[in-house]
Parts: sequence; C-alpha cells; structure tokens
Amino acid sequence: MEITYYGQSCFLIKIGGHSILFDPFISPNELAKDIDVDSIKADYILLSHGHQDHVHDAERIAKNNGSTIVSTFEIATWYGEKGIEKTHPMNIGGKVTLPFGTVKMVTAVHSSSLPDGTYAGVASGFVVETEDKAFYFAGDTALTYDMKLIPEQFDLDFALLPIGDNFTMDIHDALIAADFVQVDKFVGMHYDTFPYIAIDHEEVKEVAQMAGKELILMEIGQTINL
Repeated sequence: MEITYYGQSCFLIKIGGHSILFDPFISPNELAKDIDVDSIKADYILLSHGHQDHVHDAERIAKNNGSTIVSTFEIATWYGEKGIEKTHPMNIGGKVTLPFGTVKMVTAVHSSSLPDGTYAGVASGFVVETEDKAFYFAGDTALTYDMKLIPEQFDLDFALLPIGDNFTMDIHDALIAADFVQVDKFVGMHYDTFPYIAIDHEEVKEVAQMAGKELILMEIGQTINL
C-alpha cells in the first residue's frame, strides 16, 4: 500500500488502482510549499471534520479530478452546494463499500465547523478495509475508549494517529491508542504545522521505541509502502 504525505494530516493512499486523499491542507501550509496541489490525483477525498487545516484544498482538488468527497452529511452537503458533483454523506457507525474496499466512520472526540463557521456535524475517524490490508485514520481526536471497539471488528495492519498535543492526543496518548486498536506500527500526523503543535522528533521516536512501538514520521512529499 503506497502512502504519500503532504503535511499536517494529509495523506494520499493508493489502493488497487484507486487514490484516496485524506484531509487536504496543503497550499496554506508553509511546510508544504514545495507541493504542487494541482498535480495531486485523487479519486476519493475523505474528510474527518470541517476545520480549515483539514479541508482547505478539498474543493480545488475535487474539481480538478472529479473526486468524490466522503464525509459527514453536513460536510458533504456543504461541498455539494459549492458545486462538487460527487459526494457521499455518512455518519458515525456507518459503513460504505467503495471500489477499493469498505470505509467505516468511527468516533473522534473533537470539535468541527467549516471555514465559514457552518456547523459540520461531529468529528470522525475512518477505518478502511481492503482485500489486502486494513488501517485506521484517527483524524483529530483525544484518546477515547471507543477505540477499543475497532479491533473487535477489524484486524488492523497500521494506524495514522495525531501526536501534536494541544488540539489532539500527544505521543503518550497515541501510544495508548495504538494499544487500544492493537497495532505495533503507526504513522504520526498533526504536528509541527503551527507552534502550538511543534514536537521534538527524536524525543517522540524514543518514547515510542521504549513502548515497543514503531512510530513513522514521514517527510512532506515522501512516499512509503506499508
């Protein structure tokens, strides 16, 4: 499974010939200034919640590619009114089957509103299950016992977890979350973009290693296979 990181919580994951983009916040991010937003190809755009640092480039990329936006009913409706022709509305606990596999929307403990102040429903995470692998994209969230339900339904290969603290979990809570969802390997996200969420890379890696977990911190623009 090929994963490319575009900063903050934005990842492009290629699954069986399909490209799935999560939470695109690229063009305003100074750390991602070398990324050409218009070169990104996405079949589906999954939005965990409505905050600008997760949705800023969604409309632009969707219109460039004819992408389908998958999100809460409120967010999907908002983008439909902005001229996005393909949307799929969901809510917590719901699951949809798409050409690359299934997507289940799961609990995230966080706030959510769109850039113009419109109510965006509740924040969410996603569990994606394909023929080959399954993974958990946590979105912006606090540590929550609801995470313990995920491995009762899915055998995850890895997770993508926020580690920047202040607005979300820090590394210590993320390690507990990794235990809750029963993964030994996770990709860090939602860090360094703003002073509030700056982290010490070596320190968090050491903390993860001491806990027996593999923490992957990707460079912006880097592609890896998991």
